[in-house]
Parts: sequence; structure tokens; C-alpha cells
Amino acid sequence: MNVSTGGRRLRGRAAIAALVCAITLLPGPSYAAPGAPDPGDDQSIEDIHNELNGLYREAEVATEAYNTADVKATEQEKRLTSLRKDLARTESRLDDLHDLAGAAARTQYRGGNLDSTGIQLLLGDHPDQALNDASQARQALRSLVNVSESQQSARAELDRQTDAAAEKLRELKSSRANKAEAKGKIEKKIAEAERIEAGLKKEQTRKLAQLEKEEAQQAKSEWTGPDSGGTSTGSGSGGGRAKASGAAAKAVDFAMAQTGKPYVWGAVGPSSYDCSGLTSTAWAAAGHPIPRTSQAQWQGLTRVSLASVQPGDLIIYYDATHVGMYIGGGQIVHAPRPGRTVTIAPAASMPIVGVVRPGV
Repeated sequence: MNVSTGGRRLRGRAAIAALVCAITLLPGPSYAAPGAPDPGDDQSIEDIHNELNGLYREAEVATEAYNTADVKATEQEKRLTSLRKDLARTESRLDDLHDLAGAAARTQYRGGNLDSTGIQLLLGDHPDQALNDASQARQALRSLVNVSESQQSARAELDRQTDAAAEKLRELKSSRANKAEAKGKIEKKIAEAERIEAGLKKEQTRKLAQLEKEEAQQAKSEWTGPDSGGTSTGSGSGGGRAKASGAAAKAVDFAMAQTGKPYVWGAVGPSSYDCSGLTSTAWAAAGHPIPRTSQAQWQGLTRVSLASVQPGDLIIYYDATHVGMYIGGGQIVHAPRPGRTVTIAPAASMPIVGVVRPGV
């Protein structure tokens, strides 16, 4: 092996090893939630309610950012694994070509017989059609040229795959950094909200619960979609639930069976869920996988009008950072926020962006 060729082969192996080590050693920073002021007696229940809602909304926005980064990182890790396998195969191919080039050169120099069958087994599409009648010199020269060209092609492919893997590694590092940043925001906002709730007096807690109950009643009266009278009935759990069929019925049944399980950001079951974790898992259980995040569900699924919403459809809220599944009767089942459980709520209890229908 000459120095130039050996150096190139060592650099190829070093590039692969560096990529593997870089993936393994990527750091995973942790965050501590800072303090937050306790609710004062001078704050009204409405102010406390709005402050808590704002903190939990910010946590949910960060949760969707975390989920998006998590999906990207998973895809990038799979692609990187595939690229590493391609790199190993290409390097092995280059080694074989290097050995054949050496054999061809030695045979050409000695003027001896080069067994073309071995070369065509590697380079040809039909090894059984190996040339047996060509002259020794011409066959050796032709083989040497073919091997040299194949070496150049394989080396160029190795360089391309190395560059592609390096780019995927950069993207993976970026996605993991985004996940870490979102994780820090989530933990900070939830800690602030929990500290406020922990500092509430018993009477404040009672008034806060009453305010939320009144808002839910108001939301029921504001529903303008189908079943606005709340009189639809159907089989299954949940009062006022309209009938669903096919995959939609399976999705609704699955989601309804999760009621009472806690909201946990980033969770997709089976013991806990976040909002889009519930809807994506429910539709996957119905045999129709959908995107993981609420924003991807809003962007990638078929949109329908609010007037035609049916059980199993997904109602998208705020800036597409929250999602619930419509079950009929002006109601949704959803995972609301940290500290709460999967529950039934009025479909109009949050600002609606639109409606999407999986499975079509």
C-alpha cells in the first residue's frame, strides 16, 4: 500500500469513528427552575387565574417545541445510523478495489495471466459472462482501467457519504440543543405555576375552582358547531356524545378510556399523556397513525369546517399548540395541562384555530 492511499483509507476510518464518538458523547444539560413570588393578598382571583393560565400556556408552547425537536432528533438519528452503515460498506468496497488494483498492476508488470473472473464478480452485473477469450495483456489493461475508475467513483461516494453524515450530525446536535432549551422553559414555567398554586390559601383555591367552573359553563353556551344544543346521544362513555363509526369510533373509544390519567409533558402513554400525545396515540390505536405534534397535525391532516366537525376529528387551539378530540355534544376529550388529568371539556373553552380530520 502506498502512503497516499493508506492515508486516504485511514482518514475515512477516522471520519467514521469521529462521527460515532460525537453522537455518543453529546451532552444532555439539566436545568433547575428559579424561584417565583408567592401570590399576594392584593391579587384578585381573576389575576391569579390569568397568571396561572399564562404560565401553563407558555409551558405548553415549549412542550410542543420540545416534541417537534424530539421528532426531528429521532429521524436524524435513524438517518445517521443508515449513513454510517453506508460508509462502512463503501469503505469495504474501496478496500476490495484497492486489492484488485494491486493484483492487476502486478499482472500487467509481469505479463502474466490475470483471472478476470474475480474482477467481474465484483464489478460486473453478470459474473457468469466473464470474458475468457481475450488476450492476457489486453484483459489485464482493461481490468486495471476499470478498477481504477471504480476506485475513483467509490472514493467520491465515500466523501459524499462522509459529508452527508457530518451534516446530519450537525442537525442532530441542533435538535438536541433545541430540546434542552425547550425542556428548561417547560420546567421553569411549571415550577412557577406550581409555586403559586402551593401558596394559595384555602379560600383562594375554592374561588379559583369556582371561576373555572363558571368559565366552562360559559364555554358551553358559546359553542356554535353541530350539536350546539348538547342533545346528541350515542353509545359509549361520556354524556351527550354523538355516534362515531369505523376508525373514528376506535380513536374516540381509546381517548375516552384514558380519562383520569395525568398530563405529563412529552408523554405518549400508556400511563400519561400530553395533548398531542393523546390524539396521536389514539389515532395510531385506530390503525391510522398521524403526526406527533399539534402543529404537525394542523399542517398535515385534512381540514374541515367547524360546522361539519364529527367525533374523532381534532380541534386545534391557540396558535396550533393545543389539540383535543371532538366526541360530540359540543365536547372534547383532551389532556389539558400539568397538574390535571385527561378529561372531557367544552369544545369552545379555548380559542379555536380550526378542525382537522385524520384517516381521510
